[in-house]
Amino acid sequence: MTSTGPDDPLHYERSFRRRGLHRIAGVDEAGRGPLAGPVVAAAVVLPEDVSVPGAMDSKRLTAARREELAPAILQAAASVGLGAASVREIEGLNILVATALAMNRALRKLSPPPEHVVVDGRPVAALPWEHEGVVGGDGRVHSIACASILAKVYRDRLMRRLAARYPGYAWERNVGYGTAEHLEALREWGPTPHHRRTFAGVQLDLGLEG
Repeated sequence: MTSTGPDDPLHYERSFRRRGLHRIAGVDEAGRGPLAGPVVAAAVVLPEDVSVPGAMDSKRLTAARREELAPAILQAAASVGLGAASVREIEGLNILVATALAMNRALRKLSPPPEHVVVDGRPVAALPWEHEGVVGGDGRVHSIACASILAKVYRDRLMRRLAARYPGYAWERNVGYGTAEHLEALREWGPTPHHRRTFAGVQLDLGLEG
């Protein structure tokens, strides 16, 4: 029997399917806060009545568990889109507009296009798709939870690859976030081409603020 109660992981998606909307895309991003690397977004459309056991807000999962769940999500999903905005775009546009750009790129890769889009957090003004935001959506909407895992896994893998090219910043561990180890490396060696120079943490360590 199909569950439709509060413990049903697909209760949010079902509320739209009862209104005749079937391709519901959950969207989330990874990498708004780090000092280095791109921002990455994922969009996931799940088939009707299909969920991924164990998929939840990516922040509540270990890196190893996210890596385990990512292929299960890719196999279960009806459609998946991944998009990114580069450090140059983040610098030129600002992080909010760049995040919307990454989300839009992810959504454009969905085929067929979604009938409804649900974004984690508040609505994104610069996102040119009809959508709504759900605060805490990565813990409340299953397709957003799946998107949060894919975005985080994809971005973490990218940062680990960049760590091999720029050793010393510990990106293999901090994936670009401003840990003490990362900040100390910035003070010693300065920023790489993948650092967001407009971010306060980078500017402070370059002596550009204060």
